[in-house]
Amino acid sequence: MAQGTHDFVPDPRNDAILINVNGDLIPRAQATVSVFDSGFMLGDGVWEGIRVHKGRMAFLDQHLDRLWEGAKAIAMDIGISRAQLEQRLYDTIDANGMDACHIRLMVTRGIRSTPYQDPRVVISPATIVIIAEHKDPLPATVEKGLSLFTVHVRRGDPAVQDPKLNSHSKLNCITACIQAAQAGADEGLMLDPHGFVATCNSTHFFIVRRGEVWTSSGDYCLGGITRGNVIRICRENGIPVYEKNFSLTDVYGADEAFVTGTFAGVVPAHTIDGRKLTEGRGPMVERLQTLYKTLIESDITGRGRP
Repeated sequence: MAQGTHDFVPDPRNDAILINVNGDLIPRAQATVSVFDSGFMLGDGVWEGIRVHKGRMAFLDQHLDRLWEGAKAIAMDIGISRAQLEQRLYDTIDANGMDACHIRLMVTRGIRSTPYQDPRVVISPATIVIIAEHKDPLPATVEKGLSLFTVHVRRGDPAVQDPKLNSHSKLNCITACIQAAQAGADEGLMLDPHGFVATCNSTHFFIVRRGEVWTSSGDYCLGGITRGNVIRICRENGIPVYEKNFSLTDVYGADEAFVTGTFAGVVPAHTIDGRKLTEGRGPMVERLQTLYKTLIESDITGRGRP
């Protein structure tokens, strides 16, 4: 069975979690949104995935910056302040007694009066849902890694649907995920409109060649928080890192490959399109995993909470 980057260790405690819906904490089985909600009806909203370590949310400022920038880009009023939203996030994990977890924060434009795309038919404030779950990546995923398959679905032109927007409209990535799964791979590797490597359907992609770390130019992928932090730790630790265009030929000849994301951090990619690069994590991936854990520790140590 394929093991995707977001596969996790099952935890029965998740059956009884409280979910924050517009500030109210509601048991999982009763938590709902309206069928007229903009997110359900049209995928009209933005979201963030956030990891909690030792009772603190890692890189929270970066996540909230991206959330507010995305809302501004689509002319959506979140309706509460950053401080109020941070308080709701901590209220949610506290109510669930969580010291370590994964949060999905979702903000949609609100309830529409009728099924229509024009935002002028919205009749409520934004809908804000916070789902915090007891969720850890599978150890085998982090240690042994993933297989990737290059899909025909491309990352689009920003004039069509800007891939830098972390929107609820994820069908482009979902179709890529489906194709990769049907090919027997764990995740889809996606090219940009010019045929260069862009990103994966739910993570960012890197290769290692002769001691150098390469990732895409960033023109056709989300501004990933983990992606940016990995670039940062490379620069701070003397590891040559480049954001550039490169092709599948460069990928197939790489020494190592890996993907990054908030949920699992740095994860090796051992096989690309049937070509085996490593048996599991190589030396560069192992080093970056260690450096990334140190960065998380530094961030949460210096972070207060409301």
